Amino acid sequence: MLGIGMQEIIIVLVVALIVIGPKKLPDLAKALGRALGEFRRAADDLKENLDINGVREEKEKLMREFSKEKLSKDFKVKEDKGPAKTKEPVKTEESAKAEEPKEEKKE
Repeated sequence: MLGIGMQEIIIVLVVALIVIGPKKLPDLAKALGRALGEFRRAADDLKENLDINGVREEKEKLMREFSKEKLSKDFKVKEDKGPAKTKEPVKTEESAKAEEPKEEKKE
């Protein structure tokens, strides 16, 4: 926590108790706590507003891309799992040569 150890915190509290006095120290601590809480809320609101403007658009864009990819993948899977269709095998040059009847040469 900010490079402050337990010993340093105790020293600061003792000095504050001596300088401010035991009667005003609780009031000062309450005021300091409220100020820090208000500052933290203001910082969080500012951070949220900045994030909302920049991140929301990026999030929506990514969600649209993801849903498009998922739909296209689902569609491909459904096409592949459809009823078996009889297709003619694709003939390549190698398969065509293998299927040609070989003529025996007579000499």
